[in-house]
Amino acid sequence: MTTHAPEERDELSIRPAERADLLAVVRIENESFSQPWPYDAFERFLGEPGFLVAETNGRIAGYVVADVTQGIARSLGHVKDIAVHPDRRGMGVGSALLSRSLGVLAAHGAESVKLEVRRSNDDARGLYREFGFEPLRRVSGYYGDGEDAIVMIRKLGRSARS
Repeated sequence: MTTHAPEERDELSIRPAERADLLAVVRIENESFSQPWPYDAFERFLGEPGFLVAETNGRIAGYVVADVTQGIARSLGHVKDIAVHPDRRGMGVGSALLSRSLGVLAAHGAESVKLEVRRSNDDARGLYREFGFEPLRRVSGYYGDGEDAIVMIRKLGRSARS
């Protein structure tokens, strides 16, 4: 029988989301946002390379949903949703998810990546700045409750590492 000492570090793995993950993803979404995505919104992204989950000790700790839009002149990645379970915040889960998603987007041809973040979400904006995202513009009333969004963008070079 194998036991783990309490001081051992939790193992974090990131993998593509599966149907069995959706309830846990929706729970995290509901705990993280005042206007959460519904179950079927996540279900539509199953099988997409940019829908990733982070797992620790067999439990979903967070997720990211991202995709690439092929344009005429260039391809644009879009981080649509990212969240970490409240009990796992501040442990590097969000950074690991964002880092992996940037790599996936770059591998699928994205030259730049954009995302929207609530103007009041200083923690998320700080994380995105650490990864090289810069504010591009403000979108007034973007969220259903009237809050503005900050659109942030990052160019991807040959490497999507932070």
